Amino acid sequence: MPRVSPDDGELIERCRAGDLSAFEPLVEKYRQRVWRLAYQILRDREEAWDVAQEAFVRAYQSLPAFRRQSAFYTWMFRIVVNLATDRHRQRGARARALGGEPVPEEEWERSVPDPAADPAGLAARAEQREMIRRALDSLPLNYRTIIMLSDVEGLTYREIAEVLKIPLGTVMSRLHNARKRLRGLLGPLLVLVLALLAVLVAAGAEAQQVVRFGSRVLLASDTPPPSAQRLAPAAPDERLEAFLPKLRQLFRYKEYTTLERYRAEVPVGTTQRWAVPGDRQLEVTPEGVRGSTVRFRVRLFRGNRAEVTTNIQAQSGHPAVIGGPRHGDGVLIIIVWGHPIP
Repeated sequence: MPRVSPDDGELIERCRAGDLSAFEPLVEKYRQRVWRLAYQILRDREEAWDVAQEAFVRAYQSLPAFRRQSAFYTWMFRIVVNLATDRHRQRGARARALGGEPVPEEEWERSVPDPAADPAGLAARAEQREMIRRALDSLPLNYRTIIMLSDVEGLTYREIAEVLKIPLGTVMSRLHNARKRLRGLLGPLLVLVLALLAVLVAAGAEAQQVVRFGSRVLLASDTPPPSAQRLAPAAPDERLEAFLPKLRQLFRYKEYTTLERYRAEVPVGTTQRWAVPGDRQLEVTPEGVRGSTVRFRVRLFRGNRAEVTTNIQAQSGHPAVIGGPRHGDGVLIIIVWGHPIP
């Protein structure tokens, strides 16, 4: 039976001793795999991200009960599968109440052009990926989950049995039947064990929303900043000028000076870290997208102490404003704007 890895074990023990910061490396290490597993069950980016976040919260709260008799990731995957399956069932119940009907499997059947005979090879491969996605969507949920755990995440039969809480023989027969079902749907496209990993990992990456965002750190004070204060390069700043009336209304200071500006373009869930005056570090993580609104987690650290920890939403064209700690004769203000990339 696989045991928890030494690195994970050290972090888990620190968490149990009350060190909350030790859980963050575990989140960073397994975030993509957790999100991908939830997404393959739910086929919805936003719901998968919600489930992933809830799974990590549940895992942290349940660490005292983790006996280290299995690998941390199999224990974590079990939480994800349970949460995502419950969410999937709830969604199915709502669809039935609204009169929704499943799409017949025969409607998924499509002919795929031969990439070698088609000069638009990239388009043909995209068509193949789409066909595999649709074939997976047509599988019963328990088949889709076991395909994901085995052929994408690479878990052994024993690890899958731990995650799903089913006998080893059931794992083997269910995986055999799931692959057989896919072979019937995909025919010659399915060299599944070797090819599905690359296809689905690429599909998960394509499915994850990318966000372009920026952050600005201002010093708000009643007097100009001291000459020794490091400032952002001077340049015409129409965006700040247009925003100043709101800042003056919110904070009642006379002077608003830009100390730092940052920009990033990253997938949802990726944390960006930047240095901030006063030996501080700013962390901004886009956590989800709904329409034109981006949900962010923003944290400002000074050493090991978090001075700001908050969740905010920023709509395209409407930045979010966060009041920060004292700095010199004024306070720091953090402004975050975000724009989802289609």
